[in-house]
Amino acid sequence: MIEELYRRERPGLLRLAVLLIGDRVLAEDIVQDAFMALHKHWPRLADPSGAGAYLRVSVINGARSAHRRQAVSARHLRAEPSLDPPTDASLLLAEEHQAVLKAVRRLPRRQQEVLVLRYWAGLSEAEIATTLGVSRGTVKTCAARALATLEARLS
Repeated sequence: MIEELYRRERPGLLRLAVLLIGDRVLAEDIVQDAFMALHKHWPRLADPSGAGAYLRVSVINGARSAHRRQAVSARHLRAEPSLDPPTDASLLLAEEHQAVLKAVRRLPRRQQEVLVLRYWAGLSEAEIATTLGVSRGTVKTCAARALATLEARLS
């Protein structure tokens, strides 16, 4: 069961993590950690059909932890965290997509998460709210503010 879930969910979770943190190697670690946690908790999982949602929450929490670690490192090094995309991003994305991705990465973390979950992962407002542990109103507000910011920056 977990093997099938791994084959089905891993590619999407990896893309989600890469979009949230911008580092493929770290994203792979975050996704692997999410599956390890799921495997550990599998016998106690109340509803196995919710495993995909459990993994999404784990990946988002892992990305948040990575952002916190990067911020702490940056403070101690007195440097700003890098918002530059990975070196191979130009090979993977067209120029206009690179501009959008760069603008999304400059949004506040919660707004990034909402946009990635809404427009990339295709989740509904209710699913995003559950995944992020916020209200549907917060999801709507974050999405509206993020889109307004992106429109202003990309115009």
